[in-house]
Amino acid sequence: MRILTIRTGLTAALILVGGCNQAATPADGNAPASADAAEAAGNSTIAEGIAGNASDSKFVAATKSAGLDKTLAGPGPYTVLVPNDAAFDKLPAGSFDALLKPDARAQLTGVLTYHILPGTILAADIAKAIDNGKGKAVLASISGATLTATREGDKIVLTDAVGTKATISGAEDNRSNGVVHQIDAVLMPS
Repeated sequence: MRILTIRTGLTAALILVGGCNQAATPADGNAPASADAAEAAGNSTIAEGIAGNASDSKFVAATKSAGLDKTLAGPGPYTVLVPNDAAFDKLPAGSFDALLKPDARAQLTGVLTYHILPGTILAADIAKAIDNGKGKAVLASISGATLTATREGDKIVLTDAVGTKATISGAEDNRSNGVVHQIDAVLMPS
């Protein structure tokens, strides 16, 4: 089985050739509620977008603890896979709090950068890469580790190095410095 690796250059080529990158249209194909709402989202950064989402409070706390909040407010572009608070609640008891301790900063940074991909990669781009890869696409994170993207029905599923699966849920959130995808599990590098 051929595996396709998405890197920054390949992502750009995929976007140009595939014509998939339609920043104003969410993954579900529904147009934003208004042009003003789309413009407001497009003018704010990833850091501002996730800070404004109540269900992402644990991810926001983690990025602040690791100092990555400044990165996500920077120019990017980035694709950020944001586990919601319910995903963090699935971790073993005390795991999240342990990651926020100063002596665990390197481990926390490793986990968070595993959730950040270089470039703007929309759900349509991932789906096209899966199709081109005959059912599988390997996505490189900024940490240097990879995730494997597949489909289960009409859902895009990401599998980490230890076999945990996370489904991309909801519409993608386009920002001035990239895009945010909500996921339902915390992914872990090996």
